[in-house]
Amino acid sequence: MTKIAVLDDYQGIAKDMADWSGLDVTYFRDPLGDTARVIERLQPFDIICPMRERTQINADVINGLPNLKLLATTGMRNAAIDIPAAQARDIMVCGTKGSATPTPELAFALMLSLGRQIPQSGAAMRQGRWQIGVGKAMKGATLGLLGLGRLGAEVAEYAKVFGMRIIAWSQNLTAERAAECGVELVTKDELFQQSDFISLHLVLSDRSRGLVGARELGLMKPDAYIVNTSRGPIIDEDALLAALQNKQIGGAGIDVFGVEPLPADHPIRTLDNAVLTPHLGYVTEDTYRIFYGETVECIRAWLDGKPINIMS
Repeated sequence: MTKIAVLDDYQGIAKDMADWSGLDVTYFRDPLGDTARVIERLQPFDIICPMRERTQINADVINGLPNLKLLATTGMRNAAIDIPAAQARDIMVCGTKGSATPTPELAFALMLSLGRQIPQSGAAMRQGRWQIGVGKAMKGATLGLLGLGRLGAEVAEYAKVFGMRIIAWSQNLTAERAAECGVELVTKDELFQQSDFISLHLVLSDRSRGLVGARELGLMKPDAYIVNTSRGPIIDEDALLAALQNKQIGGAGIDVFGVEPLPADHPIRTLDNAVLTPHLGYVTEDTYRIFYGETVECIRAWLDGKPINIMS
């Protein structure tokens, strides 16, 4: 029987999010480890189902799995899969739809948590304390969006409801696109200088890696906040740590990291001006039902010799 591996099922709920009946499925809840360990643990499997980019399916992994015939990933973009290496071995790669709303919702939740000091105030109350600081209102504040694609535009819509001024910049952003979204186009420096809140909504690429470094953080207001729900390496991690440790900026809301899961001894875990979440941007029940439901559809179609959504 065709053996199927579902990877990085952290919450142990993949089996309940879709109808896997009649399929021989093994669910891996823990991170599989480095390349050698991934190859070792996935040897028996014909079909591998990665959850987004949690596990690197690089050329060494692909070439080290002689039984592998299909990669059925969640989402229609997965930078962790070496698609050319899969194509060279005639391994099909298919993807699923997703949802555009959970990540913008989390981005706004992080902004609210930072501005109103929600985690710190909750922790203080558990220690018997009361009202430890004064928050920052969203209404009238300036939101700077790094990226105004589908997700950035959704965050802009939320910000309008809160009465925020919204500015945006990216390398390809046009005045026409900004106007279409009801947003003011500014330069990169102006965005960092003027914003009370900055939210990142960019795809990780050679151009965006390290896009936010010590220089950009140095342009921010001392009470401004930066939020990253895109990809960790877009912000220079060392520069961000220094800015937070030195209280150079108001704080940061971070959902994504260069190494995930975040190491237990990572210094950012100790900072009281960082609100941290464990890459929860897309982690909602609605999204998981889409992800896993369409993953099962893809597998069954492939087994029946029917067309599937091939990624290239």
